[in-house]
Amino acid sequence: MEIWINPACSKCRSAVQILDAEGAEYTVRRYLEDVPSEAEIRAVLDRLGLEPWDITRTQEAAAKELGLKAWARDAGTRDRWIAALAAHPKLIQRPLITADDGTAVVGRSEEAVRDALSRR
Repeated sequence: MEIWINPACSKCRSAVQILDAEGAEYTVRRYLEDVPSEAEIRAVLDRLGLEPWDITRTQEAAAKELGLKAWARDAGTRDRWIAALAAHPKLIQRPLITADDGTAVVGRSEEAVRDALSRR
């Protein structure tokens, strides 16, 4: 199990506390420092069953600078979205938890974190 976090994020800290309380074995990835490649983002999206715009923080300054809200959300622009996430990792929703069964969740709620735990 791996969790992508920003230590400054309260949702990330809460997710880590739940994982620790449950004795889960996991690896922490500080994705703002250890930036995921486009291939890694694609792999996580596949595991999540989501599209890049589904995990994009559109209220971030970088999103506004890029004009993301105006970007099309379709197969033709998917690579452009993924490239933006790789170039601006702060745009990636957090925390992302990859479960041992090959799936992943966006762990913004206790229920989502516990769902990931149930998949180990």
